[in-house]
Amino acid sequence: MSRVMLADAIRDVTGCTNAQANEAVGAVTEVIAKALKKEGKFGLVGFGTFMVSKRGARKGRNPQTGATITIKASKSVRFKASTTLKKRM
Repeated sequence: MSRVMLADAIRDVTGCTNAQANEAVGAVTEVIAKALKKEGKFGLVGFGTFMVSKRGARKGRNPQTGATITIKASKSVRFKASTTLKKRM
């Protein structure tokens, strides 16, 4: 589902305008992003938990040349679904 499809679904359920639905989707994603940056975790009861995952630096190989390269440490976001969400699927 894309952001536009999510906004359309919100609009259909709530009866709000397209602009309001797009604003709501933007607000939710912004709140989640800020919480992840500040606290490293964001939980939504009945849906799941988003958390920041850290990967350390590591060695890798360039597939074209076979040369060893160093891959920088990075952060990414992981999601763990709640049992309530799992039961709905």
